[in-house]
Parts: sequence; C-alpha cells; structure tokens
Amino acid sequence: MESSKIFKIIVILFLVLTNIGCDQVSKKVVRAQLNYHDRIEVGTKNFILVKVENEGAMLGLGKNLSPMLKKLLLQGIPLIFLVGMLIYILFKSGLDKLFIIGLTFIIGGGIGNMIDRILYGSVTDFMLIDFGFVRTGIFNAADVSVMIGTGLILLHTFTAETE
Repeated sequence: MESSKIFKIIVILFLVLTNIGCDQVSKKVVRAQLNYHDRIEVGTKNFILVKVENEGAMLGLGKNLSPMLKKLLLQGIPLIFLVGMLIYILFKSGLDKLFIIGLTFIIGGGIGNMIDRILYGSVTDFMLIDFGFVRTGIFNAADVSVMIGTGLILLHTFTAETE
C-alpha cells in the first residue's frame, strides 16, 4: 500500500477516535460529577449543564419501543451504517477532504453514542442552550460532532464545483 493511502487511513482513524474520545471523556466526567437533573449555569445563564439519560434516539424518539426493536433500530442498523461509512471513506479514492472530515465527525459522534447505548442502555446527555425564545434539547459532545460533520458536508456540497 502506498504511503499516501496509509497516511489517509491514519488521519481518518485519528479523527474518528478523537471524536469518540472527546465524547466519552466528557460523559465520564458528567457521570461522575453531576447528579441527575441538577442545573449548573456555565458562564452565563444561557449555557446549562444538566445530566439526563436518553433511552431513545434524538429527543427520546423510540424510548418506548420493545427491547428487541430498540436494539435493532438504535444499535443494529446504526452500527451497520457507521461501519459502512467508515469502510467507504477509508478505501474510496477521489473523495473531497472536506467531505471526508465531515464524515469522520459523524462517524465518531455516532460511535460515541453507540458506545453508551451498548454499555449503559441509554445515552448520557448534559448540555442545554437556552435563550428564552430559543432552546435546544439536551445534547452531548457526540451530538455536536454529528452536527459539525453535517455542517462540513453541507459546506462541501454548496462549495463544490459542479462537473
């Protein structure tokens, strides 16, 4: 294998593992330091730490599914999708760098939340942004990775030259 392909694989794996690591370290700190539903304002009253466990997907979607269906929809299918995306960007040549970086963030974030679902049966969420008129759901570092990755892919899509 030529050195440029090896370098590409190393960079991709580094970015994916960095996203997973940031997510898992932040969740470990939150699990150890925060009690459930405590509200801690950080810097301003607009950024709040509050620990919750999400047993479903985004905003709790699917938390009331049967255990077997929940494993299939929240673990099995996403795991296949994430592994497939990782294999695709590792071995597909000619992909744009911004697109690859975006996918590494999505894959890393997805795996970070997948680790929680497999190990704990739920995903630890702990960040909330509240401006009164606009308020997010409670989210975590993996969710931030997925959103950054999505933004990078959208940026690539809108700035890519058409063939």
